[in-house]
Amino acid sequence: MSLRFGVLWPFRNPAFAHVPWEQLYRTHLDLIVDSEAMGYDDAWLTEHHFVDDGYSPSLLPIAAAVASRTSHIRIGTFLVLLPLHNPVRLAEDTATVDLISNGRFELGVGLGYRPEEFDNQGISSSERGARLQEGISVIQRLLSGESVTIDGKFSKLKDIKIVPPALQRPHPPLWLGAIAPKAIERAARMGFHFQAVGPSALDKIYDAALIKHGRNPENFNIAQLRAVFVAKSREQAWEIAAKPLHYMATCYAEWFAAAGDQPGDENALAGIPSVDEMISKQAFSFFGEDAIVGTPKDAAEMIDDYTKRGRLTHMVCATALPGVAPHQIRTSMGLFAKEVIPLFRK
Repeated sequence: MSLRFGVLWPFRNPAFAHVPWEQLYRTHLDLIVDSEAMGYDDAWLTEHHFVDDGYSPSLLPIAAAVASRTSHIRIGTFLVLLPLHNPVRLAEDTATVDLISNGRFELGVGLGYRPEEFDNQGISSSERGARLQEGISVIQRLLSGESVTIDGKFSKLKDIKIVPPALQRPHPPLWLGAIAPKAIERAARMGFHFQAVGPSALDKIYDAALIKHGRNPENFNIAQLRAVFVAKSREQAWEIAAKPLHYMATCYAEWFAAAGDQPGDENALAGIPSVDEMISKQAFSFFGEDAIVGTPKDAAEMIDDYTKRGRLTHMVCATALPGVAPHQIRTSMGLFAKEVIPLFRK
């Protein structure tokens, strides 16, 4: 099976490179259209809320906009923070985007972790797991065309059937994002594809859980998010990517520290090198894997190394790094599409 390649689009607009919001959305939608023409397989959208740089809070409208301007690239969420959403609303929006895209939409959901996204809206962050479990079951049933009646903790539904239905059968592909072993086990148990951020060991946890629940791993996909930025020289790639990578890593470290979900998260900031250190070392560990920054040859070698260590079917490239100019994103995507992607097509 060929490895699929897609780009992650967070629509971030940091203070150090701020542009008018409408300009950011216009240029990034243009870039997604460009990515389709270059031969990328997927466009992935990602959600957060109340972030100063505008980290995209509203994915389904963006997905519909992408669907209306493209013809064959698949459009997915990596991921929707399901506990923040009404599952009926999300199922209806998913079905609608699936129709607009002619069956090209994939729904990825996850738990979320930033306390201010939950508690500040009156949604208890301690209920995230229960909300996710109940919500994804409702969504799967609704997208499958069922009439759903449920007297759940969070959903009270009586004979709810969504109309119009999604185009894809039995339903659009459903993904679950997870880092903690318990959450990865949930993805396997419920029969969802797996969205991973981290080392290849996570893939092994997922596959072992699939087998434990009587499922064949060959029937399930793993998407892995990696920071990817290529240029003609390694020096040029790091000169462009180091500041955005440092900014992005710092944001995540602060958010993880505030959430405190995993042991050691409170120390996440301590391990981040300075921008100058990144540029001089030409290396940076992002979620436990080296950032793929350098020449196309460097990128191909690093991806080849990963595929030997872990199983993945979809590579999600964080190339639209926050603060990188659109022409630089376009150049990197083009080089990668021309010189790296063909090496992994079977």
